[in-house]
Amino acid sequence: MARDYYGLLGVDKNATDQELKRAYRKLARELHPDVNPDEAAQARFKEISTAYEVLTDPEKRRIVDLGGDPLESGGGGGGGFGGGFGGGGLGDVFEAFFGGGGGAGRGPRGRVQPGADSLLRTKLTLEECATGVSKHVTVETAILCDSCTGAGTNGDSKPVRCETCNGAGEVQSVQRSFLGQVMTSRPCPTCRGAGETIPDPCHKCGGDGRVRAKRDITVKVPAGVAGGMRIRLTAQGEVGPGGGHPGDLYVEIVEQQHEVFVRDGEDLHCTIRVPMVDAALGTTVTVDTIIDGPKEISIEPGTQPGHVAVLRGHGMPKLRSGTRGDLHAHLEVVIPSRLDNKQSKLLKEFKLLRDRDEAEVVSTGSQNSGGLFSRLREAFSGR
Repeated sequence: MARDYYGLLGVDKNATDQELKRAYRKLARELHPDVNPDEAAQARFKEISTAYEVLTDPEKRRIVDLGGDPLESGGGGGGGFGGGFGGGGLGDVFEAFFGGGGGAGRGPRGRVQPGADSLLRTKLTLEECATGVSKHVTVETAILCDSCTGAGTNGDSKPVRCETCNGAGEVQSVQRSFLGQVMTSRPCPTCRGAGETIPDPCHKCGGDGRVRAKRDITVKVPAGVAGGMRIRLTAQGEVGPGGGHPGDLYVEIVEQQHEVFVRDGEDLHCTIRVPMVDAALGTTVTVDTIIDGPKEISIEPGTQPGHVAVLRGHGMPKLRSGTRGDLHAHLEVVIPSRLDNKQSKLLKEFKLLRDRDEAEVVSTGSQNSGGLFSRLREAFSGR
């Protein structure tokens, strides 16, 4: 069944172009995504934009008045090239070689076109990635022209059929090839494929139906995001030509380096520098975690360099699961580089008490070899 284009705009079949324009503008002010973010309103805006485009095109409106649907008619035929190629015609074969229409017209694309997607990058601290945040960003984009509401015309003027392409939206030319003379098509340079021009364009947007402006947007960033992830904001991208439906806005997360923690997925890593005596006798170290505040880590007596203390569930949140990664604290034993006479004497006495301790040569691959970042590098490289 053909769509009721008149009903979509709320006008009768005898509506003039001016009445169509007023009806479309009225609905567009209520439904455009710039003023109504509801998904149902966005779908309705697409419908009325299509209806307005169809009914303001004389040929398409004639098809509607005859009970048909110009958007379901499949376009024009390919002249004498229609048979024997599965419905595609030789025009599609020619297009594959020459990039043109091969004699089968595609028809005007219309002035109203969907908008492009936009990409914006925003910096977040590790704390913001861990807890989530509402980020206020400013984006320069194309918005609906408030003077013509996307119509592109000035006052009561209206678009007219393009004289260059006679409303076809494309112009044809003949090229020579190994197949002989081939007719190819390309978008009309005058109307840019729309099939119509605007003699009296809107003074504010120049007939494009949109203008460049800065918009302030609030982005709700969920807890657990990481650098490189993108958040999609539906219909927050650029408004299309002719006031077409906006594209989407993608906000890419740029995670800033933290002064203490190194992130590996949902796990966090840090280094605890412990004096030699504390490592031998044991001690307690306080770590200021990202989410849970200060937490104590016990260093048992005799803890060796390279030991890793793990705080389970004190890492980064996992997206959509509610669970948390772990915090890994890597122990680095600090050995004094200079000793005074008293300290040196005490250590020599301690050595005499530990006369069984001797230097030992072991394999390079033995445990406790390498520092924190060497081990992290090996872990990330899969070695």
